[in-house]
Amino acid sequence: MDQHNSSGTPQSLVIPMQGTGGAGEQSTVRPVTRAERIKSIDTIRGVALLGILMMNIPGFGINWDFFYSILTGPRAGKDYYTFAIVFVFFEGTMRGLFSMLFGAGMVLFMQNKHELPGRPTVAEYYYRRLLWLVLFGVINAFVLLWPGDILFFYGLCGMLLFAFRKLSPKWLVVIALTCVAFGMVKKQWDWNETREKRESYTEAMAAKKEKKELTPEQQGAIKMWMEMEKNQKPDTAITNENLRKMQSGYGTIFTYFIPRNAGGEIWYMYNEVWDLLVMMFLGMALYLWGFFSNRLRTSTYVMWLLIGYGIGVPIAWAIFDKGFMSFGSMGLYADSWSSSHMVFAEFRRILITIGHASLVMLIFRSGIIPWLMRALANVGQMAFTNYLMQSILCTLFFYGYGLGYYNKLKFHQLYYVVFAVWIFQLIFSSIWLRYFRFGPFEWLWRSLTYWKKQPMKL
Repeated sequence: MDQHNSSGTPQSLVIPMQGTGGAGEQSTVRPVTRAERIKSIDTIRGVALLGILMMNIPGFGINWDFFYSILTGPRAGKDYYTFAIVFVFFEGTMRGLFSMLFGAGMVLFMQNKHELPGRPTVAEYYYRRLLWLVLFGVINAFVLLWPGDILFFYGLCGMLLFAFRKLSPKWLVVIALTCVAFGMVKKQWDWNETREKRESYTEAMAAKKEKKELTPEQQGAIKMWMEMEKNQKPDTAITNENLRKMQSGYGTIFTYFIPRNAGGEIWYMYNEVWDLLVMMFLGMALYLWGFFSNRLRTSTYVMWLLIGYGIGVPIAWAIFDKGFMSFGSMGLYADSWSSSHMVFAEFRRILITIGHASLVMLIFRSGIIPWLMRALANVGQMAFTNYLMQSILCTLFFYGYGLGYYNKLKFHQLYYVVFAVWIFQLIFSSIWLRYFRFGPFEWLWRSLTYWKKQPMKL
């Protein structure tokens, strides 16, 4: 079930500018046609796009003090079980799928390209497209007011991938694992610093209990740790201010988000960019091995499904149950564990993400629900439009300048909104693509990339 067109040309994904490579063509740098698309990849991307909303919805719709109530509350009830399921099975994995496909798109873009004298090079089109993606990310964060935007970071990371475009799959995996190792070392380093502060605090408190005169260093250690524990708990004044702002008009939220978004983008690029690069490099390797284009044996997908879920899910549960749920009592957790459970989060994410992808491929290959696979492929073909649409729909539903439902739903009720958006996007994408070649934002992105208006109607 190799999803290629008659010329054997694969589709382009997140960077869809695939040429057919025919000998008689005058220009081979152009957008992919519908006949050239690989449906299996569109389907996986559709799953990833819809799944991302599962993780983003709390950021759209609920005050962050909710998470502390989960950490310190009873381990029962609809909110707790919803949170546990989402965390264990989907935390970071849908973004992981999306990142893998972005890496695959990098490889697809570079295949079968022929440059002509006097025309922009493939590299020029590639970087022009990514620069527009960065700008769309800024618009998503600062105009559509979604502080969890990923387009900005994808554009920047995509620029780094270009240098690795000719590597073999095994070296791409080596680089991905190197990124994993770097991230693990950094997290362990941070955790060692936390434990050192905890030990200094414990020693100072023991001296204080014995009524010894504390040195300035010991006094500072007590103050620092108490401040750290205070920061783990929601500040009522801050959460109330956040609630008031989010229930206000567009101008108030816009002004409120400027420093928040700017600081968040800097923090993410320094602390979390490695998890994007890991998945992008793995995506490049998996595409070259034929994983996403449905070229592997069924037994191979079954094997990776069992490995991904069989190892990844138990690790995820340990991270959730022993790690994440213990941060409500940070001191006890620091005293108990020499290494934070979050150090191993990336391995869990890789395994479960590959498990998800294998499951989708097996369902796609079986043909048991073709109508759903077609609908998911349509969502994936319009992933850029649907991603921005999620920002538009959710901000209008939750923020004060829309329907104003911010912090008015319980945690598990947020997923009723998720299901509603899913149904809408599955239907909308299928109807739209009956009449048009691209989604509206895909069309705009392509037109800006080539600096030429692209044909829209079928």
